[in-house]
Amino acid sequence: MAFLERRLLDACVHCGLCLAACPTYLELGEEADSPRGRIHLLGALDAGRLDPTADVVRHLDLCLGCRACETACPSGVEYGRLIEAARPWVEARRAPHARAARALLAATLASPARARAALAALRPFTGRAWLGRLARRAPAGIGRWLAFAAALPRPSRARLPAVVEPAGPARGTAVLLTGCVADAAFAATNRATAALLARAGVRVLVPPGQGCCGALATHLGREADGRRLAARTLDVLGPPAADWIVANAAGCGAHLRGYGHVLPGDRRAADVARRTRDALELLDEIGLPAPAGALARSVAVHDPCHLAHGQGVRAAVRRLLGAIPGLGLVELEESDVCCGSAGTYNLTERPMAARLAERKLDRIVQSGAAVVAAANPGCVLQIRATALRRGVPVEVAHPLDLLAAAHGVAP
Repeated sequence: MAFLERRLLDACVHCGLCLAACPTYLELGEEADSPRGRIHLLGALDAGRLDPTADVVRHLDLCLGCRACETACPSGVEYGRLIEAARPWVEARRAPHARAARALLAATLASPARARAALAALRPFTGRAWLGRLARRAPAGIGRWLAFAAALPRPSRARLPAVVEPAGPARGTAVLLTGCVADAAFAATNRATAALLARAGVRVLVPPGQGCCGALATHLGREADGRRLAARTLDVLGPPAADWIVANAAGCGAHLRGYGHVLPGDRRAADVARRTRDALELLDEIGLPAPAGALARSVAVHDPCHLAHGQGVRAAVRRLLGAIPGLGLVELEESDVCCGSAGTYNLTERPMAARLAERKLDRIVQSGAAVVAAANPGCVLQIRATALRRGVPVEVAHPLDLLAAAHGVAP
């Protein structure tokens, strides 16, 4: 019955320093909804001392997988690997109708073509101010979906070329992962990423036929689907001719960096994990020329979980934005506490996701910022929709879009 690596469980000394970092524990104050409590549950399930009752599964489902506990843990517990190993085991024990619904969700989001088709149906509503006003007057459940539709960017038919050459001598070559949902809904951010990398002297390759890296399927406990999508991504990325694999969605970048665990024994997976960088991390590392323009805005940085905790990237975002003339960075309390997006969490665990989004927006309002920079598409949508629902006049943008505007390369 064992489904976990014992050494991962045994690394936890149950000190409890992770509790204050856990978003669900902050909200609920329940031991079973903390990393330490969930590790106890996982150990008992793994040993066969506990049955996967509805209550037990509920505590595990409420985990965002944000990995904030890993940042707080002095013992180096790899909690992310523990919860990811548990999700397929839990998924196999769900009711058939629940498994079918989650499988459909994974299949829809993991396909750029299906995601684009869904967005095309929403085209009359995306980015519409009037829809945001309607969302504020509608009942909570309906209003939430209306706000998400209003928060989506307008669909774009413009596609990136297969190669984007640097403005001057090439300093290296990067393969840009365009993603699935990100490619469908945030194509402009992908174009901004390529333009900024080219401005920094990077030759950008954009392989055709890209899709989901497997992160969303893995988050939903669809282990076989996640591995299949990861293997397909390795095929699409091609041979190791590029210096870097670049992602601009925090969840995708963190997942690529964990490919060695997703596909153990595959040398290509370990190589991709080694070469993966977040676009902001790479731009900070190699340097950008001085911005061509100014942005006279006060900006608060929200740290996406899988950028801050999954990849350890925080300061790079602030250094890059801080170099823009006129832009003033303001402190955001709890900047690295999850906003409730967390992959598909805001679709499968809506009440808790909404609570965390409200908590995040409260901190944003307290900061007084006019703009929130969030380096993950899911976070952008989650915070933007919540702001629309509450009528808070704050702009929410990917840092790369802000940088592209300042450098004069915005799509």
